[in-house]
Formats: sequence, C-alpha cells, structure tokens
Amino acid sequence: MILVTGGAGYIGSHVVRDLLEKSYEVAVLDNLSTGHRYTLPQNVPFYEVDLLDQEALTRAVKETAPEAVLHFAAKSIVPASIKDPLNTFYPNLTGTMHLLKAMEEAGTKALVFSSTAAVYGEPRAVPIMESHPTEPTNPYGESKLFIEKILARLAGDEGSGNLRYISLRYFNAAGAYPDGSLGEDHTPETHLIPKILNAASGKEELNVYGSDYPTTDGTPMRDYIHVCDLASAHTLALETLLKGHKKQALYNLGNEQGYTVLEVIKRAEEITGKKISYRIGPRRAGDPSVLVAGSELIKRELGWSPNYSNLETIIESAWRWHNRKHRQ
Repeated sequence: MILVTGGAGYIGSHVVRDLLEKSYEVAVLDNLSTGHRYTLPQNVPFYEVDLLDQEALTRAVKETAPEAVLHFAAKSIVPASIKDPLNTFYPNLTGTMHLLKAMEEAGTKALVFSSTAAVYGEPRAVPIMESHPTEPTNPYGESKLFIEKILARLAGDEGSGNLRYISLRYFNAAGAYPDGSLGEDHTPETHLIPKILNAASGKEELNVYGSDYPTTDGTPMRDYIHVCDLASAHTLALETLLKGHKKQALYNLGNEQGYTVLEVIKRAEEITGKKISYRIGPRRAGDPSVLVAGSELIKRELGWSPNYSNLETIIESAWRWHNRKHRQ
C-alpha cells in the first residue's frame, strides 16, 4: 500500500492516477481544503484527515500500514505565505512532523517529499542545479527547506538513520491529463496558465505582476513542467526507494527552458484563438525574476524523461480540461 497525502489535490490526484495505472495499491489522505474528492476513483481508500490532527492521522497511517508515503499536503501559495507566514509555517512544519511521527509508529520508512524550486530564492546562475545555494525569498520556500533539513537529519549522516527519502524540487507545475478528464481546479485560482485561460474565456481579468525584471520583456520567467511528467517522476522516485537504491536524494524537476509571462500569454492566444487582455501592475513580494531548472541529475540517476515538455502541449492540455470543466 502507498499512502498519498494531499492526494485529492492538483498534483496529488495526477500522481494517484499514475500509481493506479502502474498497478500500485493506493490510499489517499486529504483534508479537502483545496483538493476535491471527485478527482479520485471511488474504490480508492480515502481518509478525510488534517495532518494537524495527530490522533486521526496516526490511526489512518496505522490502518493503511503503507510501504511508503508520498507527501503533497501543504499550504503552497507564495503571496499568502508572505502575508501570513505563520499560516504557512505551522501547517507545513507541524503537519509534516505529525506525519513523520505516525510513519515511525507504523514502521513506514520511505518517503517521497513534494518540495519546490522556491527553496533556491533569487538564482545566482541559470539553469539552477541542485548544488545551487538555498536562500528562499518567501515563507513557503523556507517551510519546504526546513522540512528537507528535518528529513536529512532523520536519514542520518551518510544514511545511518531509519528514514529513506527523495525530495523532488519542482518548478511550475502546469497542464492537465491529456484526455482532459483531470486538471487544475483551485478556488481561487493562483497559477498563471489557468488564470490566462480564465481570462481567455472572459471569466476574470488577468494581472501581470511586474514589468521591470531583468528578462527579455521585463516580466518574470519560469520553467513549466507538465503535471503528468511530475507524476511519472514521483513514481520513479517511489520505485527507487522501494528497491533500496537510494537512502536520500534531492532532484530538480523542470523542462530546462524558461518562458516569460508575456511569452506564455502569446502562446495561449495562439492555442485558444482568443485575444487575452491583461493589466500590468507592481511586482509581488518574494517573486524571483527567473526560475529555470537544471534537471540532468534525475534523468541520469533515475532515468526520468519528460513526455510533455513542449509549452504548447502543456497549454493545449490545460485548455482541453478548462473547456470540459466549464461545459459541465
């Protein structure tokens, strides 16, 4: 049994589907604060539990007795973390500590951790490699970095501890399941590509935050990775841990190519056939200018290979999901 925390969320639900397609037995734990029960097959064991509820969490982990845990559950909105740091630090750190304690009591020793490129902060070099200094510019990134340090302590020097883990630092997750049956469903939506598509449908006004960054057009540059490629990387990381091939590891996940906000808008206009209006405003605090991944390490060590690396493919899949969602 594999337990997925936050498995009803955007990335988590795609990982659950990937695991099921590869014949894993899966259980999901989610408090449904941002996730949706409808994203999961009805036959998947589901626990509506908050990680801050240590007693209920411990019961669920003991009942499922998982071989490994894939940990996605977290507060992940950067602007919200800056406005109210405690509301990010407390659930992310305390919830993870509760989970690790429950895993210890259940005898579960393998963890795949959902981390973030936000641990790096403003890049000193691009592409960003795993060896890049970690200097987060926002509490969300700091919370993930703190957790990585905790995991390293529990794994012990040179793997002398009981925990085996792989931390996946991914860049901007985007896109949807290719047939449009599963996608990104946040309320309110905070990610760029779905916000652009909402604007294309006339459902909201699009704000571009900052036009004075050191990029080709002054808007922030990001590396977009398809959610299904993220899912396959998590399954590879899981298989690596279950086979005992790794004790602890950190990997970046991205497509190693950056696009500015205005470039993404232009591609979306071409794909949707719609003119997308936007308003340029001031920068948001804590937003780095450029985040582009160096992902050679996971390709070399785990054999990961993205299947949907083209930005047009990513936007097309998101548009397919967007149209299907709004027809229902």
